[in-house]
Amino acid sequence: MRDHYDVIIAGGGPAGSTLAALLARTSDLKVAIFEKDEFPREHIGESFAHPLIPVLAESGALAKVLASNCWVKKFGGIYSWARQGPSRAFFDHANWAVDRVHRWALHVNRSEFDQILLEHARDLGVDVTTGMAVTDFAAAANGCQVTLADGTAVSGAYFVDASGRQQSLVTKKPREWLSGYRNIAIWQHYLGGLPAQGLDGDWNIFREKNLSPIGCFAFPDGWCWYIPVPRIVNGERVLTHSIGIVTSPEVLKEPGKDFTDSEVFLRTVRGVPRLADLVAEVTPISDQMMTVTNYSRVNERFADLDRHWILIGDASYFVDPLFSSGVAFAANQAASAALLLRTTLRAELSPGLVRDLWQDYDHEWHGMAEVFALSIDQWYHMIGADNPGSAYWHRRNSSPHLDMPDRSFDALLNTAFTPDLLLIMTRGTGRMSDLAIDGPYQQARAHVMLTEPEPDAVLVAAPGVRMRAGVALDVPGFKAVLPPADLELDTPAAVRAAVAEYWTDPVAAEANGGLGVPSPTASPVPCHRFEFDSDALVDSGSGATGFSVRGVDSHDGAPQLWEILSRGPVVYGELGSRLAPGQRVLLQRLIKAGMVTVKTAARQTTPGTEAAEVTLAD
Repeated sequence: MRDHYDVIIAGGGPAGSTLAALLARTSDLKVAIFEKDEFPREHIGESFAHPLIPVLAESGALAKVLASNCWVKKFGGIYSWARQGPSRAFFDHANWAVDRVHRWALHVNRSEFDQILLEHARDLGVDVTTGMAVTDFAAAANGCQVTLADGTAVSGAYFVDASGRQQSLVTKKPREWLSGYRNIAIWQHYLGGLPAQGLDGDWNIFREKNLSPIGCFAFPDGWCWYIPVPRIVNGERVLTHSIGIVTSPEVLKEPGKDFTDSEVFLRTVRGVPRLADLVAEVTPISDQMMTVTNYSRVNERFADLDRHWILIGDASYFVDPLFSSGVAFAANQAASAALLLRTTLRAELSPGLVRDLWQDYDHEWHGMAEVFALSIDQWYHMIGADNPGSAYWHRRNSSPHLDMPDRSFDALLNTAFTPDLLLIMTRGTGRMSDLAIDGPYQQARAHVMLTEPEPDAVLVAAPGVRMRAGVALDVPGFKAVLPPADLELDTPAAVRAAVAEYWTDPVAAEANGGLGVPSPTASPVPCHRFEFDSDALVDSGSGATGFSVRGVDSHDGAPQLWEILSRGPVVYGELGSRLAPGQRVLLQRLIKAGMVTVKTAARQTTPGTEAAEVTLAD
């Protein structure tokens, strides 16, 4: 163990291990991981989403995972929640329908998977200490100092908390709720389960080619997951199924519904439609049920440049496990943090531009957390509407909390509804208009969205607003994952073809330089930021400390939009037809921020004439 590191990481799970591996492969920084548990160790979250795969490939860990026997390839999901029959989708279903190349993820035995990632970081030169928790953090003049469980003090330039769901080591504050729903998960592993892709019905797109999905099955008291997991049982490698129930703590108090009792649990899952067909002959590998509580919580801040700390993974936020998003989000957040730390420690940018990047990390990842949580609440709302007799689901069929910060507005505008979720929730149409309008996501979006200006409205740049060129973090930055269709970004045909080829073999693709698929976390991306002069630092080249609106050049066309607006008043009807989709979104954000004002055009007719004059009113 060194006395000083460039980066100290608390936590050796997928977030911490992936960050360490990425830093080790792309820099000469001295990195340490301190993990409180001894590995291998059990952990919830055994099924993943496909944005994880390119990050693992880029870190070098994917080849080692695939060389093991701890995984099953996953192609999508089956979600049985309505009387009409299950919804289902492949990963990135819309693009699969075009290029017929399957995007895929993994079902894994977490104890083995996590150990592979941690040992991979060690193999790359990261100092790894297990069985040693970080118990305290303190900012120092030029860095930070952490205290270990044995009293040892270790100094570093920057500290990353990847320690999971416990109270943050750096903020020392309870997390806020991302959702009003309070859930608890109870689960165990079973032998004798049948594969979900074998379920009968014309709806089952997985059966013909024996492609494994996750199975999620709603019932009156919650929902169940069904995940194939290879494990070692009695010294032999066998395929088990992880079966879990997600419910509320109140349900467990009702007579006959203590799902922590293994017999009650098994009786319950055998009564859930369609899941019952898969679990009729299952037997548990242990009588001890496992539980975890408190989904959907978020820390107030994810990063602090002045105090030299960053949060990643569950230490920053965690959401309901309905769509297996946790590890994929954690790994991609780690990729963003790796870029942030490399850029900061190399000192190649001005201090103000570095501060911009840190603000991006906090702002943009908060947006991801909030929008994804809203989309899950929208899903719960729709299940509730389809199960009016269920007390559990009735509580999830309520109005959302709409007192959201400005960052939520940005997130709802900038972060597209995950297309695979949309396809499932709309039963195959993929249209936002087919989501229930009284659901949490739709209500929240309606709450923050501005009414589009009338065609004859006049737009005027507010006094004291300036635009400056800079750099940004491209969040979420999912490599080899094409932008959702509702962002309407113009992805070149060559990039689309390269992404399709990438997914045939991500390990080989990375060995060949990514096949031309650009990594969004290789370096900061060009951007332009809008801000009021009064909120900027005196040195205009050093960045801003006040509120700003960011436009990523490749997405938003900020310079072209501002050139038009800064010339003077412009009629929206004349402007709107000239805007690209990204510019329309940016314009909405500028109006919301008060940087562009909308004036109505009141037409007045002089009595006795047909001439009309136009006056402007706020």
